[in-house]
Amino acid sequence: MVAAWVLGPLGALLLALLLGWLQGAVAAVTRFRAACHHLHHFPRPPWRNWLLGHTGMGKNTEEGLQDVDQLVARYRHGCLWWVSPWLPVLRLFHPDTLRPVLLASAFIAPKDKLFYGFLKPWLGDGLLLSHGDKWARHRRLLTPAFHFDILKSYVSIFNSSTHIMHAKWRAAAEAAGGAVELNVLEHLSLLTLDSLQKCIFSHDSRCQEQPSEYIKAILELSTLVVRRHHRLLHHPSWLYRLSADGRRFARACATVHNFTANVVQRRRQALNRLGHQAWLESHQGRSMDFIDLLLLTKDEDGNTLSDEDISAEADTFMFEGHDTTASGLAWLLYNLAHHPDYQERCRQEACELLKGRDVVEVEWEDLSCLPFTTMCIKESLRLHPPVTAVSRRCTEDITMRDGRVIPKGVICLMSIYGTHHNPDIWPEPQVQPPLARLWDSGTSPSPVSPRHASALVTPGLQPAAVQPREQPGTVPAGLHPLLRRAQVSHGGDAAVPVCHPPPGCPAHGDPGGRGGRNCIGQSFAMAELRVVAALTLARFAVRPDEGRPVRRKTELILRAEDGLWLRLEPLPEEA
Repeated sequence: MVAAWVLGPLGALLLALLLGWLQGAVAAVTRFRAACHHLHHFPRPPWRNWLLGHTGMGKNTEEGLQDVDQLVARYRHGCLWWVSPWLPVLRLFHPDTLRPVLLASAFIAPKDKLFYGFLKPWLGDGLLLSHGDKWARHRRLLTPAFHFDILKSYVSIFNSSTHIMHAKWRAAAEAAGGAVELNVLEHLSLLTLDSLQKCIFSHDSRCQEQPSEYIKAILELSTLVVRRHHRLLHHPSWLYRLSADGRRFARACATVHNFTANVVQRRRQALNRLGHQAWLESHQGRSMDFIDLLLLTKDEDGNTLSDEDISAEADTFMFEGHDTTASGLAWLLYNLAHHPDYQERCRQEACELLKGRDVVEVEWEDLSCLPFTTMCIKESLRLHPPVTAVSRRCTEDITMRDGRVIPKGVICLMSIYGTHHNPDIWPEPQVQPPLARLWDSGTSPSPVSPRHASALVTPGLQPAAVQPREQPGTVPAGLHPLLRRAQVSHGGDAAVPVCHPPPGCPAHGDPGGRGGRNCIGQSFAMAELRVVAALTLARFAVRPDEGRPVRRKTELILRAEDGLWLRLEPLPEEA
């Protein structure tokens, strides 16, 4: 009352706002000081200075990954990284430090908007970007769409898309006179996009053979998101919308959204017109795709997903499923190209499986008959994880096993690459598979058996902890320990990853890596990896392209700076 009488109504309002701001500022400083108190218990690598911190010291180049190797060698569990004087990031490299964050619910450790926010206009509120109750509901509703009985029908699609790619490779090799050098990641990206369009929309755009506006838009969106991350002036949304890249991003989003929305709306109209039973009868004799399954799903209250929700999940599946799987396949071929003895063992395994068949295709039941190829895939994923890191921002303090506390509000950058190259977990972490020395099949135990359920993180945009454990009689004789350690038992099921019920990539959840937050599409991705790998190695010899040395580059996925080039030589048809 006194302030209002002395200053007048406007002055009193300004004073109240000032006092409110000061109170908020004091509370923020107090919270920051408390957080810094906890953060002092984490080691800090040398920085530029107190103002710049570690700004500019993290690179997405070959040298940047080598720097991560050095950080992991020195700070085995993790370290504190200051992006600015007010933005600390905890970089975690060890299962003991990863586990508390991975085991936390999506409410306590949601994805950090700083790292994922640029995807929002494209992917909407799909599983990757949603949080809280919406994430939990959608996760429950989508899980049946990745059941093994559903995935079985997709194997024929993986085969047909691979046949198309191989026909292109043979034609290129014939034109080159026997062998051809190709950027395999580019070809494999088109293959995975082709497969996904057929699995999600039942749409064949023939994108491996001719241009597709939809596929072009997806590839452009991925490029633009990466470019925006590296241009600080493009971080504010209002400024980005005014830029040339922002306008291109908006046009590409419109192309993708229009395609998805048209498919969903047509299916919804058909379902409403025919009725539930008649619509199901119209699908007899053919498999239902991802859109069909989402249209039919209902929660415990009988509520269905909206058209907007279905479109967001379809766009998310297209995004998460193509680049990660393509990267995993490309680096697998790269690793096997540098280890021809192990490539030959994979080839023999595939040829023995396919021998005598009228139609050379891998079937669902065959996936469990490729144990050596599967181990090579997993070791390749360890050496070259498609996604090198994921981030979470804790909404509550998280106490670690050693008593240290990850403070509320701090970003945790969980390094998949660092964990996969941590010498505490993986002795000789840089040794490439199939390896410098063979497994001694004598009596000595494997010296490199992983001791942690969170030590292996498989393809995708979220970490998936896999439980490596050995099973008598399943390891081929002569297998090197670094491949032996990649073997993961999943109860003998043909679908290798049971990481989550699942989706495409990584897992967090219980200590066995099978909790509710693991990658929902992982079984899908692993099935495609094995089908493409087996058919490719049965038909082509893969050699390094000596004229193009590979330098790794981390973007949305792990790439190579000038493409991942390999020399491909067609094998005789009878092989």
